[in-house]
Amino acid sequence: MTLSCSSSAHETSPSRKPLIVAHRGGADLGMENSLSCIEKGIATGADMVEIDVHLTSDGQVVVCHDPTIDRTTNGEGKIEEMTLSQIRSYRLVDKNGAPSDETIPTLQEVLQLIHGRCGLLLEIKKKKDQYVGIERKVVDLLEEYDMMSHTVIQSFNDPVLEEIHRLKPDIRIERLSFVPPRNLDKYPDVASFNTCSWFTRKAFVNRAHRHGKEVKIWTVNKLGRASRLPADGFITNNPELFKSR
Repeated sequence: MTLSCSSSAHETSPSRKPLIVAHRGGADLGMENSLSCIEKGIATGADMVEIDVHLTSDGQVVVCHDPTIDRTTNGEGKIEEMTLSQIRSYRLVDKNGAPSDETIPTLQEVLQLIHGRCGLLLEIKKKKDQYVGIERKVVDLLEEYDMMSHTVIQSFNDPVLEEIHRLKPDIRIERLSFVPPRNLDKYPDVASFNTCSWFTRKAFVNRAHRHGKEVKIWTVNKLGRASRLPADGFITNNPELFKSR
């Protein structure tokens, strides 16, 4: 497989090869969800990069996988209880725990970096009654930076996807889950089911395709059983793994 960054968020074609998505920017390549890691993920030729977003106490959308900064920085605290300035006072740490010269980026910074160079798979992290208004903020930023046609929104949270679809019906939404859902008809507006590699089998991929839905599988970090499934995309920490396919 030869990877190439596509100009749109998702191109559908019967002959299209599976999309390769750099998970958290390509977490094996550097500090996950950092600007430098995302740059490396793009450089591999991945079709998309995947990021996670949360909302600070002063209403800023930041890019981080966890709801706290404890694991990925030299600081501590819940993102929803911290201002952007407080979060920026701490540094991202490398895989050895050493502080770097980078901080947790904002969504604006990531959109500026990508700027149509490849697709963006954006996961909105949200629990019930958390991050009020994050959907509107994400949509507004995508419009401001002209990234609407290059972006797909995914979430484990059904109300998040419903709100995104209400705000912007033409933006592509995808449902994250660990176990493949049984009732696919419950999600008429969802374009793809993005399911965990541990639980995804060929029978589900075929069933989803019969329903006119696609399947992306996460997180596929080796060329084994999951990488051989007839999926529409593979979400991986190491997009370079798929270059030889």
